[in-house]
Amino acid sequence: MSTIEHNLQDVRARIAAVAHNCARSPEEVTLLAVSKTKPVTALEEAIAAGQYAFGENYVQEGVDKIHYFASKADNAPLEWHFIGPLQSNKSRLVAENFAWCHTVDRLRIAQRLSDQRPADMPALNVLIQVNISDEQSKSGITLAELPALVASISELPNLHLRGLMAIPAPENDYQRQLAVFEQMHQAFLTLKASYPQMDTLSMGMTDDMAAAISAGSTLVRIGTAIFGSRT
Repeated sequence: MSTIEHNLQDVRARIAAVAHNCARSPEEVTLLAVSKTKPVTALEEAIAAGQYAFGENYVQEGVDKIHYFASKADNAPLEWHFIGPLQSNKSRLVAENFAWCHTVDRLRIAQRLSDQRPADMPALNVLIQVNISDEQSKSGITLAELPALVASISELPNLHLRGLMAIPAPENDYQRQLAVFEQMHQAFLTLKASYPQMDTLSMGMTDDMAAAISAGSTLVRIGTAIFGSRT
């Protein structure tokens, strides 16, 4: 068994244990393997271990990987998520290649993604990034700005608004992690009452995954625990 396969089994077991502890089904939580800066050989090991959803932070690196795996004769049914900050001049590459974009935080970017999505592709799944910890260095909008942006994006023809994403400030204390994630979950439930198609709450990484799942995350973005530290 490879190291990556072993790590994936461990992460899946941790997800299942946390889910059971808070009376949730493990199937409610999608595991997104964050593969930024990792070589395609590492992704091939993960694919061999049954991991098919990958998150990339850098547009060109992600597009190169998408094209590499699409060209393989035995290509698996992979799902590619863009999870990094998105500049306007890179929006076309995301619109033309990825299935998901987690980091929409302004209407201009959403409009570009909708306009640039090829007509022969399904609508691009998008999440709105919320700056839940109000960090100046992070992308995302405030909770107060959320309703207006949701209303506008939900009208765009080539986007499928699926929910929310957040990257809280680093915090070692479990209870403080939980409090922030519960704020996100409440915002998600409030919006879902009016927009029932919203089904995805992307929050939780290697160091705060347990609190995120306990608070209602439906998708965790795990890199280090699967692929090891970045070099």
